Amino acid sequence: MDEQALEALAEFICGDDEDTAPVYRSSSMLTRFFQTAGLPRFVHDGSTRKWWTLSALQQCTPDELRKVILRLASPREYRSDAPSTRKAIDTLNHIFQLEGLRIDFKNGQPLIVPVPIDFDLGAGDGEEELVPQPPPDFLALGLDVGVGGLLDLRWREAQLCVDNEAYLSATIAMGSLLEGLLLGVLMHRPEVANRSKSAPKDTTGKVKEFPDWTLSQMIDVAHSVGWIDLDVKRFSHALREFRNLIHPYQQLALRANPDADTCGISWLVVQAAANDLARVLTSKK
Repeated sequence: MDEQALEALAEFICGDDEDTAPVYRSSSMLTRFFQTAGLPRFVHDGSTRKWWTLSALQQCTPDELRKVILRLASPREYRSDAPSTRKAIDTLNHIFQLEGLRIDFKNGQPLIVPVPIDFDLGAGDGEEELVPQPPPDFLALGLDVGVGGLLDLRWREAQLCVDNEAYLSATIAMGSLLEGLLLGVLMHRPEVANRSKSAPKDTTGKVKEFPDWTLSQMIDVAHSVGWIDLDVKRFSHALREFRNLIHPYQQLALRANPDADTCGISWLVVQAAANDLARVLTSKK
């Protein structure tokens, strides 16, 4: 299985996506999950949950990984709650769509079945298809002085990197562009952002200052208040991971190398997100 798919699976197990994931947010619960899946050799050591889980998945044999996936797809994990099970299956199938795999059911039991890889950037019912779009007019968005010009420059530099097959540099530039624009929208719509249930809080329960938000938190809030749709949110999180490859040791640990396909998808998502966020900035609401 591709490394990015394993990482998405680790995020799903750890509950990083509050919209869809099961909740294994403690050391004991992670250990119990692997035990329930038939893998008692994995005992959480108290380290960062996501990276420990990713390491465990990387150590799994194909048969062990199959057990993990089938347990995640089992209605037993969700106490037979149909909506929760459906959300879990949808998320797993989203992760596996480029692996040629799909979760199906027979006699109430989940199965992993091979399917043709048919990746469509269409967002689904009621959502716009992600297609190449021109850049927004950053200088007309009312951002802080100088920020619009910098975002416009990064857009053009990202396109130059794509055109010249500098895919790692392109994804890093895209991630910084997305983060800068998200911060600009947050600062212009503070009331909406601070009321979001996804807004990060400090130890006293107060919403953090915007410069202290992570890109992950910005993406989650932008989706929760309706600024970006679900597909853009999910792909933006994938882009966020690529943006972190600016650190060589992070790239070495993840063994990740963006190629033309991943870069092309990321660029479409950045374009869609940028134009959505530009509309938020120019709207009167």
